[in-house]
Amino acid sequence: MVGKLMKAVQYKRYGGGATALKHVEIPIPSPESGEVLLKVEAISLNPIDWKLQKGVARPFLPKRFPFTPGTDVAGEVVMVGPRVEKFKPGDKVVALLDLLNGGGLAEFAVASEKLTVVRPPEVSAPEAAGLPIAAVTALKSLKEAAGLDLRANVLVTAASGGVGHYAVQLAKKLGNAHVTATCGTRNVDLVKSLGADEVIDYTTPEGASLGSPSGKKYDAVIHCANGMGFSAFSPHLSENGKVIDLTPGPRAFWTWLVQKVTLSKKQLVPYIASPKAEEIELMVSLVKQGVIRTVTDSRHELSKAEDGWTKSLGGHATGKIIVEP
Repeated sequence: MVGKLMKAVQYKRYGGGATALKHVEIPIPSPESGEVLLKVEAISLNPIDWKLQKGVARPFLPKRFPFTPGTDVAGEVVMVGPRVEKFKPGDKVVALLDLLNGGGLAEFAVASEKLTVVRPPEVSAPEAAGLPIAAVTALKSLKEAAGLDLRANVLVTAASGGVGHYAVQLAKKLGNAHVTATCGTRNVDLVKSLGADEVIDYTTPEGASLGSPSGKKYDAVIHCANGMGFSAFSPHLSENGKVIDLTPGPRAFWTWLVQKVTLSKKQLVPYIASPKAEEIELMVSLVKQGVIRTVTDSRHELSKAEDGWTKSLGGHATGKIIVEP
């Protein structure tokens, strides 16, 4: 494949949103030591993709321009680099690409063997592509918050979103927690079907308060939404309740620091997960067993990737947005 070209989607500068995405043809990358080359079958978009474009990690990320975004991919191994032991051409896999280099929105992508896992026939490429960041973040945030305690009362905000819909399922089916979840009117039935015991429609006057309809205090809040600070949750927390903030901004880190100094029992925890291969493998296994499922908001051809990008920027996707070369 050396010297051949592939289709990809890139941007050349910070900002610009979907209109800055350009369809290009670039050389197919070659896997280096410890890497595999994948023929991409599905890419899942995550908020971090467009946040990097906006400059949230400027000037450190992206590492260079032009940049091919996307980190969560499912596909087939077509070539292996030196010292690769676990995979061979023809293997179906799901992988988390290096955030520094991206590469997902393309026909082929290079992945580290260390963050690549086998995808069984029972798990489709779109189902698997949603797992590396979103599902693993949901899992790790629940462990951080409540250790998947069987007796925990858990609130999941934005429960129909990419991370939230996994968090509801994992809290209920792995931890058997009592799960309260927030979402908009159109997704109430979906979130109930994922296992939520109580669903709060945040668009209603009653739902805006975030209090459990049954009056339960929350031991843990998996906070996947933007725009709500710790004070919105504090009245509804148990004595040692935690709010795990998955979209932390400067205010969240300041609140966390003040609480550390004052030894507050109720805590806000700014959280950014760092997935590991064994965690991705666990999520794939749970999908295979039917314990959890990936809800797909929409599927877009690579030639129309900007449509998916626009949808992700809007912040109201139901489940995962998938792009397919």
